[in-house]
Amino acid sequence: MIEGTAWDRGLSVGAGGKGMVGHAGAVLLRRLADRTGLVIALTRVFPAGGSGWRDRAVVFVQLAISIALGARSVLEAEQLSLHQRRVFGPVVSDSTMHRMLAAFDEDMFAALSRARARARRVVWTLLTLRPNGFPWMSVAGKRLDKWVIVDVDATIITSASKKDGAGATFKKTYGFHPLAVWCANTGECLAMMLRSGNAGSNTAEDHIAVLDEALRQIPGSSSAKLLVRVDGAGATHKLHEYLRDLTTSRRRVRFTTGWTITDADEAAIARLPERAWEPALQQDGSPHEEYEVAELTGLNEREGWIDGLRLIVRRVRPSRRHLKNLTDLEKKTGWKYSVVATDISKMTRIPGSHQIQWLDALHRQHAVVEDRVRTGKATGLHNLPSKSWTINRSWMAAANTAADLDAWLRLLTLHDQDDLAEAEPQTMRLRIYHQPARLARHARRRYLRLDPSWPWTDAFVLAWNRLTALPQTT
Repeated sequence: MIEGTAWDRGLSVGAGGKGMVGHAGAVLLRRLADRTGLVIALTRVFPAGGSGWRDRAVVFVQLAISIALGARSVLEAEQLSLHQRRVFGPVVSDSTMHRMLAAFDEDMFAALSRARARARRVVWTLLTLRPNGFPWMSVAGKRLDKWVIVDVDATIITSASKKDGAGATFKKTYGFHPLAVWCANTGECLAMMLRSGNAGSNTAEDHIAVLDEALRQIPGSSSAKLLVRVDGAGATHKLHEYLRDLTTSRRRVRFTTGWTITDADEAAIARLPERAWEPALQQDGSPHEEYEVAELTGLNEREGWIDGLRLIVRRVRPSRRHLKNLTDLEKKTGWKYSVVATDISKMTRIPGSHQIQWLDALHRQHAVVEDRVRTGKATGLHNLPSKSWTINRSWMAAANTAADLDAWLRLLTLHDQDDLAEAEPQTMRLRIYHQPARLARHARRRYLRLDPSWPWTDAFVLAWNRLTALPQTT
């Protein structure tokens, strides 16, 4: 017999394993939801039921956990729950989950938002107590201490069938065009608005609505200094005025947005002397040899825009994909131009924050939002599972809760594990969530036994012990 095919010699396969628990990482996510008070907070979202009525708060949390494990529909969520029935008890059926999602109304969505904000306040308090504290951001060698950074972006969720609210998108696909806000410090999705596929990219009303909801998610003690970053869709008078007016005596808000270059802007760029251009900065603070930036503020008339608005222009040699979209000026000069708008003259206690190179790097770091979009789609948002608009909106809320739990687990228990601290959903599933285990009983206690040879078993146990050490939120 060939050695490479002898592995199955004497092997029999059949049912009969005892005490097996698949996808054992679900216990970490459920314990986290309990410790942070999320389950208790969710009890205020759903109406109380009578005899035989499943606790809808637990149903919602179990659905979110299943989505974190990889479920793409309520049926898959039920099937994944089968693996944990020995730990969590009777399995929640897909029909129960379906009814729970279909029952959401505007009051329940608002209550859900408040429940998530309450749990987030607990998590952020615990983050400040970590040895390395809250995860403040660094840009181009400068630490943005005490600044919470939120990134706004829209994405496309395609649909293979006709669903309520689906429509043709600007990318010539068919589906939905949700708008969301993420916290760059923690990776959490603070708010997400489900929109039809034909929703506009630069609709100021939608940006304002989703930002309002996101700001309510940020604990008051952390909202004193906020930086909002938006791509070119944020270059509207109404949004700039809204962001300007967010600043109060107790809160300072600054923003950077993209900018649509006009003929007047191109005329101003053409008047820039060569000495006005300076090397751009990379994210580590070193000069970028291929990019240059210059101040465009004051070189063209911008009637109707807010006072103190600055324009920073960047130029780069165009790539092949840019060649067919170059303007006459870009063809003449051989450079591709883009502009950033900001109201930042300087940021308190950040030396050099007024410099155009650093402000350009600050805005360009907004590109990390694409990572958040990708991980969001890997956590239940690659496809919306129902024909119903309400169910899809509810599913989106459950998926955002799943993303919260995944981020909180890494932030609170795996922050010092180099290969897990910033792991994406698929990596967390492979290394932590999908670990099999055996449930044993002895002396009226239950023991979840993991394979000691698995490289991340110690990380799993560490996460459990750290969750156990957290105070129980009531």
